[in-house]
Amino acid sequence: MQLLNVVWLRNDLRYFDNAVLCSAAEDAARTGAAVLALFIATPQTWQQHDMAPIKQDLIRRRVMQLQHEMMLLNIPLLAVEGSSYRQVTGVFTSLSRQFQLKVFVQTEYELREQQRDAAVEQLVVAQAGQFIRFDTQCIMPPGTIRTQQGDIYKVFTPFKRTWLSRLKEQGVQCLAKPEALPASNLQFVLPQLPALKNADNSSAAWPVAEAEVLDLMRAFCRSKVQDYHQARDFPAIDGTSKLSAYLALGVLSPSQCVARLQLEAADSWQQDKSGAEVWLSELIWREFYKHILVAWPQLIKHQPFQADTAAIRWSNNNSLFQAWCDGMTGYPIVDAAMRQLNQTGWMHNRLRMIAAGFLVKDLHIDWRLGERYFMSKLIDGDFAANNGGWQWAASTGTDAAPYFRIFNPVSQSEKFDPQGDFIRLYVPQLSKLHGKALHWPHTLGGVKGYPAPVVDHAVARKQTLALFAEVKKPG
Repeated sequence: MQLLNVVWLRNDLRYFDNAVLCSAAEDAARTGAAVLALFIATPQTWQQHDMAPIKQDLIRRRVMQLQHEMMLLNIPLLAVEGSSYRQVTGVFTSLSRQFQLKVFVQTEYELREQQRDAAVEQLVVAQAGQFIRFDTQCIMPPGTIRTQQGDIYKVFTPFKRTWLSRLKEQGVQCLAKPEALPASNLQFVLPQLPALKNADNSSAAWPVAEAEVLDLMRAFCRSKVQDYHQARDFPAIDGTSKLSAYLALGVLSPSQCVARLQLEAADSWQQDKSGAEVWLSELIWREFYKHILVAWPQLIKHQPFQADTAAIRWSNNNSLFQAWCDGMTGYPIVDAAMRQLNQTGWMHNRLRMIAAGFLVKDLHIDWRLGERYFMSKLIDGDFAANNGGWQWAASTGTDAAPYFRIFNPVSQSEKFDPQGDFIRLYVPQLSKLHGKALHWPHTLGGVKGYPAPVVDHAVARKQTLALFAEVKKPG
């Protein structure tokens, strides 16, 4: 029976620095096995996971581009359209009847993904094949960064300190793309699954060629990162990397980002509070949340990290939630943020904190409703990062903001959009206002076409403190 190395691609859609792909190719060079890259779209499961349509579109466009890029390596990329994870095993059942399989995969951490992989592994091994995992989503795989007592860190700062210490010990290495394999005439029969459907083009503003994405990352590290610590909080400034969508899909690896940062900002990446050091911290936050997710899998089931906060009596007012979703709360910075999300599929990170804090601590709506809404809209939706960010804002998570730290949306607006340029971009009803009137137009007695504030922040703040005090009482 012919040997076949299957590179099962999921959220590692790249050919540079891809241990799964490189290992499969190197093994094939030794054994003479054929190599097949495989991607199985599962839109029904994606929908169950609240994956944003714009993210689904970016995945489709990226996979189609990757098919062309893999041709240069003489590795066919078969991209098929299933409906749910249940259909994945059928593909491997069919292949295992025709070939001796070695399946190469990158580990995924979420519950259903683990169950899917376990089912495929059982099937492949039962047919005398191999299922080989690579834990390469993070530079430091979950479970490898621990306290001196051997525990998982629950607080970011000491986690970061240990993470950086480990980085200095072992460095970061990036793999080149594999050498092209000899051309093969691989023949196989699969279940009647259609080819990957064409993308709907909603993500057209986001490039998908790997070389272009790498250039974006290099350009950021070369010319923007030095100002990142100052520019990143101002949504009217193009001061962030906007690489999160590519990290979520695995078009970029975190190792590539850190290696390039060390190269381009060699003198400053270790300098406290420099732009490079602050951006590196954001990459470490991404890893921190994945470590937390693996160590506390109840988070995948949307449980709060701080168990006592499960008893908070959220009001969950539907009309207030809808006003927040639509960007019609009467608080300009919140509304501009939500309209940016709805219109573009992306939201500036400072605004994510403001919008999330407002939903929970001004509207008293369960953070899980906001978490789900963000996932349904974000092109860079990543469960661990999204859950971690929401639990931070809601004061229910690990290393969370103290519950009594409550953003004032008006002062946040004045501080981070002082000229109102961002607000005017997304709330055209306020385009002629300036100064205090722009950040709080209700001083004018109202603006035509723009809603009155749905809550009084000062009153809502006191109610929030009472809600948390109720569950934080001793005993």
